[in-house]
Amino acid sequence: MRILGVVGARSGSKSIPHKNIKHLCGKPLMAWIIEAAKRSPLVSRVILSTDSPAYQEVGRMFGAETLFLRPAELANDTASDMDYLIHAVTWLEKNENWQPDIILRLPPTAPLCKTETIDACINLLLKDPSATSSRAIAPAPKHPYKLWKIEQDELLPFIPKETTGFAEPSNMARQFYKPAAYAHIDVIAVRYHTLMKQNLLTGARTRFHLLDKKDAVDIDTENDFLLAEILLKQWMNTAQ
Repeated sequence: MRILGVVGARSGSKSIPHKNIKHLCGKPLMAWIIEAAKRSPLVSRVILSTDSPAYQEVGRMFGAETLFLRPAELANDTASDMDYLIHAVTWLEKNENWQPDIILRLPPTAPLCKTETIDACINLLLKDPSATSSRAIAPAPKHPYKLWKIEQDELLPFIPKETTGFAEPSNMARQFYKPAAYAHIDVIAVRYHTLMKQNLLTGARTRFHLLDKKDAVDIDTENDFLLAEILLKQWMNTAQ
């Protein structure tokens, strides 16, 4: 099967300027997931979708194909992951007559993503023809029952007690929260038909690969960089 990995790395990050090429343990951030995908025996191609020639140069250094520059309208704050994935697949179809069977969303903000995780998400689709997508997940840092919203200057439970069945769920021990909550972490694998014909990133049936909470780091702040650095150094020391 043709399996396409797409690393989406726009240059306009506001939380941390040029976050996707900021160095982490001696490498640009995006290099970690590019190299993880390149090590997979299942991934046919790894391409970089970016709006920056400078980012293209970095991507090439670590093995990603840099075939095009992403249009500006797909690199702003409101563009979705699905938008740039569809653009990448469409470009390959029109310019190379190459169509993937499975498309991988590979975010550069997930430097702890392992090749094993990428392969696990792919294998879930290979082994289950009825599955339309798969995702890597980990236990959520906060259960939704503990979250709040503000309405008319009043703090209210984000999920009302009519739904939870609890008067004050935020004060309860997490062991009482059913069902357990999970957060999407890094890799998404989606079938061609689901993405390109239905314009969906999930589809009707989603499988999952469950990660340990310690592997769940999504880089958004400087504190996330510090945590990722600590965990990556632990991994590298263990591997030596």
